[in-house]
Amino acid sequence: MKKADWKGYRAGGRVAIAAGPFAEREAVVQRLQQGPGPEAQPETAAPTVGAPPSRWTLRTIRATFAALHEYTLSGVWRWLHERVGVRLRSALVQQYSPDPQYEKKLRRVKRYLRQAARDPQHVVLVFLDEMGYSVWPEAAADWCAAAPAQPPRADRQKSPPGQWRIAGALNALTGQVTYLDGYVVGREKVMALYRRLVQTYPGAQKIYVVQDNWSIHTHPDVLEAIQAYPQIKPVWLPTYAPWLNPIEKLWRWLRQDILKLHRLASDAKGLRQRVNGFLNQFASGSRALLRYVGLLGEGQLAQTIPKH
Repeated sequence: MKKADWKGYRAGGRVAIAAGPFAEREAVVQRLQQGPGPEAQPETAAPTVGAPPSRWTLRTIRATFAALHEYTLSGVWRWLHERVGVRLRSALVQQYSPDPQYEKKLRRVKRYLRQAARDPQHVVLVFLDEMGYSVWPEAAADWCAAAPAQPPRADRQKSPPGQWRIAGALNALTGQVTYLDGYVVGREKVMALYRRLVQTYPGAQKIYVVQDNWSIHTHPDVLEAIQAYPQIKPVWLPTYAPWLNPIEKLWRWLRQDILKLHRLASDAKGLRQRVNGFLNQFASGSRALLRYVGLLGEGQLAQTIPKH
């Protein structure tokens, strides 16, 4: 066996390590899949009475494999990367919807997505949702010279209305955002958004509106109002499946860039203008937005859309 170019680090100096055979690497990978055991327990907060941790760290890996006991943490990192082929990776979130018709509803959304992609001149698909925000900034980390001071006690009785709401629709193919906002988003606002969609897409023969099962969406008044717009077809998402509604990620982007740590707690009008300015940048569509929300790339819904 030839000596590998890989060099591990031991405390006090370097030592060249010969690359192990494939079987050895497989054994290491299988051991890592089992999770930390008693060897890792000394690295926990209470080493004599605690239990082994559930996840690996560089320290617990070093404690588990005898050949690594004298390595520095950087050496363990390089050993994992370059000899074993192991990286620090994030687990996928287990997505669960209690809806017994989950697969059926998902197939329907994908089918309508393909229709819109094949005939974008006459078929439109949008994802609809609502969100609310407060004039009080959301907490977040930021660069500053000193730790944040204790915030003042807010006198909300003297402040402007504390909540504002948005109803929006995201075009799945162009990234165009159509929205309305107001102090209250209820039946009237949702019906107004439907009218706005018809105005936005005058040439569309079919407008699929994919949305969740919020009671307002299925209210008899709203369903009756839709009858005036034969081109609109509501499409219901599975129950409790927000990961299938990409506009949820638009709201996340809005919160990250505009609402976290904003300096407009005493200027509700200015905050509303800033929020609307953020949304207005997508009035004509945006590939960057499509990529951000998972409608471009390798996501489940993006893979449904035929590539031209």
